[in-house]
Amino acid sequence: MTPRQELAHPHFTAKPLTDERRRFQRIRLQVPLFIRGRDAYGEQFVDLAKTLDVSGLGAFITSPRPLPVGGVVTLTIPAPSITSSALVPAGMPPIQARVKRQQEAGDIHLVGVEFLKPIA
Repeated sequence: MTPRQELAHPHFTAKPLTDERRRFQRIRLQVPLFIRGRDAYGEQFVDLAKTLDVSGLGAFITSPRPLPVGGVVTLTIPAPSITSSALVPAGMPPIQARVKRQQEAGDIHLVGVEFLKPIA
């Protein structure tokens, strides 16, 4: 049964989010970022995307294109435009991540990635 069929099934009951057993808590956080890598067709790309949620081990992000499960992508959070102030950080180093899953949602792809090095 597909996930969509499960939702339509009359005896389907969703588990509460508090039932999840995770090593790191997910935080619902939308952050714009650049995603770089090879898409499902083998083409190199750089796209603007955003996170939907983040944990110390990975993130759930949007992508305008399909990505190969198992492929590695680089995530970069853009630095603020005002970097001359000592109060504003210069930016975060790029994060390497492996694509663990993805699904189409209209004209975007929802992608679960696992960081190659935890950021906790």
